[in-house]
Amino acid sequence: MTNLQLSIIPRTLHFKQPAGTSRGVYLTRKVWYVVLTDTGSGRKGIGECAPLPRLSCDDLPNYEAVLTEHARRVAETGQLDERLLRNVPSIRFGLETALRHLQTGSLRLWETPFSRGAEGIPINGLVWMGSFEEMAARMEEKMKAGFRCIKLKIGAIDFEQELELLRQIRRHFPPGTIEIRVDANGAFSPEEAPARLRQLAVHGLHSIEQPIRAGQWEALAALCRNTPIPIALDEELIGIHTRKDKAALLDTVRPQHIVLKPSLHGGWQGSQEWIELAAARGIGYWITSALESNVGLNAIAQWCATLHPACPQGLGTGQLFTDNIDIPLHIHGDCLWFSPTEEPADGTDILPPVQP
Repeated sequence: MTNLQLSIIPRTLHFKQPAGTSRGVYLTRKVWYVVLTDTGSGRKGIGECAPLPRLSCDDLPNYEAVLTEHARRVAETGQLDERLLRNVPSIRFGLETALRHLQTGSLRLWETPFSRGAEGIPINGLVWMGSFEEMAARMEEKMKAGFRCIKLKIGAIDFEQELELLRQIRRHFPPGTIEIRVDANGAFSPEEAPARLRQLAVHGLHSIEQPIRAGQWEALAALCRNTPIPIALDEELIGIHTRKDKAALLDTVRPQHIVLKPSLHGGWQGSQEWIELAAARGIGYWITSALESNVGLNAIAQWCATLHPACPQGLGTGQLFTDNIDIPLHIHGDCLWFSPTEEPADGTDILPPVQP
C-alpha cells in the first residue's frame, strides 16, 4: 500500500476555431486529468489521458471506468504494470506523467536545456485542413511568424487546389528556405498514390505522412520502395503494442520515417521502443502531440527534449484551446519554449477548481 490518493478530473476543452482532421471537424476535446496526491507530503502528480475519437485504439465507450481501474492500481502500488497498460496507450501516458510529476515535484520533468529555459525545441507550423482560402491564409500566417518548416494537412479539398497551395509556397520560398511536410491521413487509394506522390515530389517536399489508409502493409511496402518522397508512418503504428509486432511492421514496410504520439503509441516507454527499433533499421522519427492540453503537451515536450531532436517536431498545438491549462509553454519564432521562472511555486497548482 502507498500513501497516494487518487482524483480523476474530466474536462471538455473548446477549440478556438474548428480543427479539421481526417476524422472530421473537432469543436471540443474531452480529456481526463489524473491527480496522484501523496497524503504525507501533500505533493501532487498530474497527468493527462486524452484518447482521440475514432482514432485511438483505446477510444472506449467505458473509457472513464477503465481509466479509473488502472489509476486505482497505480495509486495502490505506486507503480505501472506495463503488461496491463499495453493496450491503453493514452492511459499509460497519463499515468507515466503523473508518477514522474509526483517524483520530481516540478513541471520540469527532466533536467535539460529546454526545461531550464535555455533552449527551445524547433517545431513545424501546422496548417489545418480547410477551404483553399482558409489554408492559404493560415499558410501565409505561419510563414510570416518565422516558421522554417510548414506541415500541410491534405486530402480534404480538391487535389489540384492542394498542389496550388504548394506552388504558392515555392514561388516565394524555394527548397532549402522552407521545409514542407504534408500529411495525407490515408486519403489516397493504393492505385492513385504513386501518381499523386510524383505530382507532389515536384515541389521538393521533406516527407508525406500516411499516404494510404492504415492496414495495407504490402501496398504500403511497395509504395515505400519506389516513392519519390520519403514516407512517414503515423496511423499505421496505432494498435501495435509488442516489440515483435513493431519489428514486423518496420521490416515489412520499411518506411523512411515514423511519427510518434505518446498518447497513441504507447506513452514514453512504448514510443522509446519504437525509436530503438527504427534506429536499428536506419529509419528516422519525430515526435508530435495529439491535441492534448498543455498538461500532455508539456509532458511530451519535456521528454522530447531528452532525445536531443535534430529536426522540427510537431509540438505546436498548445494554443488551440480557449480554456487550456496555464503552463509556461510559449512559441517564439519557430521554437517551443518552457519558462521555468513562470512555473507555479510547487509545480502542482495548475488545474482550476473541479467543474460543477
